[in-house]
Amino acid sequence: MKSQHLLRFSWAVGLTAVLLAATVRAQIIPPAEDIAAQVRTQGHPCEGSASALKLVKQSWPDEPVWILTCTNATYRVRLIPDMAAKIERLQ
Repeated sequence: MKSQHLLRFSWAVGLTAVLLAATVRAQIIPPAEDIAAQVRTQGHPCEGSASALKLVKQSWPDEPVWILTCTNATYRVRLIPDMAAKIERLQ
């Protein structure tokens, strides 16, 4: 009986940890399509599927910097909370 309760508790703790990790990851690392949508909203063309790579050394705690690669262009994007992103087209 005691082992069943321990097993249920362990399972619940494990599930909670997995869900929390997924939630934190989603908040820290936005999907490439979200960054591409921001770039498009600010008037820059970004066609096709997009991929994003975080530049850790150039990022600040609340302002991550990403290299966004679209089919037709590549951008350096600094996401700033509650403001427009700083976007620079790369060659």
